[in-house]
Amino acid sequence: MKILVVDDERVLVKGIKFNLEHEGYEVECGYDGRAAVEMARAGGFDLIILDVMMPEIDGLEACMRIREFSDVPIIMLTAKGEDTDKLMGFDCGADDYMTKPFNILELKARVKALLKRARGGAARDEREEITVGGLTLDRREHVVRRRGERVELTAKEYDLLELLMKHPRRVYSREVLMNVVWGYDYQGEFRTVDVHVRRLREKIEENPAQPEYILTKWGVGYYFNG
Repeated sequence: MKILVVDDERVLVKGIKFNLEHEGYEVECGYDGRAAVEMARAGGFDLIILDVMMPEIDGLEACMRIREFSDVPIIMLTAKGEDTDKLMGFDCGADDYMTKPFNILELKARVKALLKRARGGAARDEREEITVGGLTLDRREHVVRRRGERVELTAKEYDLLELLMKHPRRVYSREVLMNVVWGYDYQGEFRTVDVHVRRLREKIEENPAQPEYILTKWGVGYYFNG
């Protein structure tokens, strides 16, 4: 498994690299946000550890740019511990968040857990059918069935549901959903995402007012409860 570590504190990077290599991971290092994006775009990484405060571009901006082309798990590191800062990290597409100073054993445990989850998600992603409860998404026929009955979805509703089901429990901000599903940087309101989520819930949920599948992370975005 190959991990990218990016932080402008070179001593910290060296320590993380040493400990992760001791666990058998292959580790590459970068020292600013722009390098993080360029190295991530080159591909081949199974996980990225990314500091928030860095030169060139900060970690939050780097995370958003990486999310435009990759679903690689990302752990954000920061000296700040406020909940608002954590929400900003998750809103930018981070999967986990650690506040400095941290215990290296905890970091290794989180790396292991994220990689395990990502491997499970990759296996699910390769399947031609994804089934959760009474809901089945058939990727061969490009259709969705609820308890065996076909659900009529628009193309964007299907694309949105497929993305969420392929990556269960990953919280997506409205901005990221717009960029991935609609394919462009949205400069206006995010009502389009909310409307599509509402319509999806009306079609696939037993009780749209108390959804079972597509859940809301208040202040952050949406995720699939798979």
